[in-house]
Amino acid sequence: MNTIRDLIWPRRCVICHRPVGPAGERLCPACAAAIPEPISGAKRGANYRRWVAAFWYEDDFRASILRFKFGGCSFYADYYGPWLARAVEQRLGRDFDLLTYVPVSPLRRRRRGYDQSRLLARAVGALLGMEPVSTLHKSSRHRPQSRTVDREERQSNIRGAFRIRDPEAVRGKRILLIDDVLTTGATVSEAGRVLLEAGAKSVDVAALAVTPR
Repeated sequence: MNTIRDLIWPRRCVICHRPVGPAGERLCPACAAAIPEPISGAKRGANYRRWVAAFWYEDDFRASILRFKFGGCSFYADYYGPWLARAVEQRLGRDFDLLTYVPVSPLRRRRRGYDQSRLLARAVGALLGMEPVSTLHKSSRHRPQSRTVDREERQSNIRGAFRIRDPEAVRGKRILLIDDVLTTGATVSEAGRVLLEAGAKSVDVAALAVTPR
């Protein structure tokens, strides 16, 4: 039965989306060899200390994330999780008190059926031994950042988009903040500002991918 199903609906690589082999495989050898070392660099934005990403937001990796966010491929988080957890351990360490994430708005979550950053945080947390905590709420009145390009437009669009759920949950905590794509840094900067103003001790950012400058 599985053989027939695989012939009709072949399992595809989570990165390049080409057909792969028997059940259990979701990453082709070429893409497995192309996973880069963790990426970090000059800080983009403010209100956080450091950032790390698992790969560049370009080519097949970009297409993969778009399927994850907009194509219903929520299960991709289980494959992304180990790559992002490795990036965190190698570049940021494990010296955190709290794991949280940049949420989508309630309206977008209802339309999509899931929050991709929450899924990433759960996958990463399972490997780091941390349970993600929902600390931020995002307003539905702000446009998705993916629809804005200019740095100033992104900063203006995201300003005031987040509010803290429970200040006591973050007060004095060293926070690891998960996001899907780091572009200008406007989103994580605003999220970091809200967390720090609520009393967080520090904020570090782990993104699945980062755009080339």
